[in-house]
Amino acid sequence: VQLVESGGGLVQAGGSLRLSCAASGSTFSINAMGWYREAPGKQRELVALITSGGGSTTYADSVKGRFTISRDNTKNTMYLQMNSLKFEDTAVYYCYALATRSYWGQGTQVTVSS
Repeated sequence: VQLVESGGGLVQAGGSLRLSCAASGSTFSINAMGWYREAPGKQRELVALITSGGGSTTYADSVKGRFTISRDNTKNTMYLQMNSLKFEDTAVYYCYALATRSYWGQGTQVTVSS
């Protein structure tokens, strides 16, 4: 499984961004997918998870009500809609997929200016 993120960038506080994660390879083996982020000097943390059918989602408390995770299995793509962005959302965001093992994308930088 290969994962490629896109959609990161620089945005002002209060703005929005949408991240995408395109999966290729043995996508049929993927169960859950999700987004993690890693800010400078901090550990990588879970942002959101979604099950294979999209029926169940989980969010970090810090993003509930602002971020929405979704996936389009016909396109093998997962999304993270980020609204009301805050300075503390600044981080490298990584796409994650769980199959018989874990897979990670290369990361995309999100920078929120205050």
